Order: sequence, then structure tokens, then C-alpha cells
Amino acid sequence: MSEAVLSIKNANIYQGDSLILSDVNITVSRSEFVYLVGKTGSGKSSLLKTLYGELPLKNGTANVAGFDLKDLTWKTVPFLRRNIGIVFQDFQLLTDRNVHDNLKFVLSATGWNDEKAIEDKIDEVLGKVGLKSKGFKYPYELSGGEQQRIDIARALLNSPKLILADEPTGNLDPETTEEIMNLLFQIGKDLGTAIVMATHDYIVINKYPARMIRTEGGKVIDNANIAFSSMH
Repeated sequence: MSEAVLSIKNANIYQGDSLILSDVNITVSRSEFVYLVGKTGSGKSSLLKTLYGELPLKNGTANVAGFDLKDLTWKTVPFLRRNIGIVFQDFQLLTDRNVHDNLKFVLSATGWNDEKAIEDKIDEVLGKVGLKSKGFKYPYELSGGEQQRIDIARALLNSPKLILADEPTGNLDPETTEEIMNLLFQIGKDLGTAIVMATHDYIVINKYPARMIRTEGGKVIDNANIAFSSMH
């Protein structure tokens, strides 16, 4: 049995007092790639927000990257987020500083203080996303695809066991989308990182088949039991 980096059992997902998803059971293992799909308003975002500690888990059990979501407090949420990488659709890069300093900002904010270790790490993650030469560039000097790669590099800084990607290809053209998908699958393979990607782009899903989890009618439907012959 390979190591589970995400495990939710009999959980109900609430937003405020309203029950959004009931009886959620999901297990994601090391280096697994999973799509999270579902109509807008079907609970996809609430599920993601629960996973990274923005919404509290009120009942059921859930463990994400070694953290028990039931025990999270405002003090421990930052530690959870250090252990997962989060990639958003809109990059969320700081526009007033270059790529290198964007990455350095995150490392400093998450407790890194050894200058050489910081430089090595920035170099390493830029290498992983194929942008080693772009550290001095400002976000506005980069294409959308490059900005998304930097966002992924940022998510890799603390060597997370899990990356949560929320519509990471939502603003990208088809060719760039392909580059980003190849990169994400490569990261899963090379680093053993599990990736959960929320998307509504069925072209992407058809082109890169993987396990699919769907939010629908207040439930989570997991097709893990449907074998994809085209996976390997």
C-alpha cells in the first residue's frame, strides 16, 4: 500500500452553517494525479478550501500531508500550507518584485534564513520548471505560461507531498496548457508529489486521462474504481 498523502473519511464539508458535501471519502497516494471536477457551486472549491485549512472540518476525519484537519488552529494552518503546494489560476505573484524575490519572499516567510540554502532552493525549483534564466524578470515581463510555471515553482519550494491546483490552466491557451500539464505530470513522476487538480476543462482531461473525483448533488463520486487502460 503506497503512502497516503491525503485521506478523508466520512467527512461533511460545510461552508458556514450550510452542508455542502456529505459523507466524503477520498484517499490520494504519493505521486498520484487526480482531477477534481464538478459544476460551479457543486462544492469543488469548498472541498479544496477545507483541504488547505481555509474552511474548518467539523466532522469526520481528514489527514493532509501529515496534518489532522480536525486539530488545525490559526497557528498551525501556516505549517499545513508549508507542507502542501497551492497553485491558483491567477498566479498571485507579487508584481513589485522579480521572480527570484517572489520565491525568496515565500522561503523567508516560511522560516528559511540561510542565504545559500535559499539561493540553492530557488535555483533548484526554477530548474524544475525550466525557467532557470528568468529569475531577474518581473512577472509582467513573462508570458502567462511562464507565470504559471513560476507559480508551480513557488508551490515546490518546501518540497510538498501534495500540490492542490485550482484551475491552473484556466487562463492559458491550448499550447501553454499542454506545457503546464506535462510539467505537472513530470513533477508527480520525478518527485513523488501527489497532485489534485480542480478543472472544468474536459479537453485537458481527455488528453491526459487520470483518476477523476466529481462533486455532484452534495456528494463526492470517485472513479478510482474505474480502470483507465490508457494511463500507462
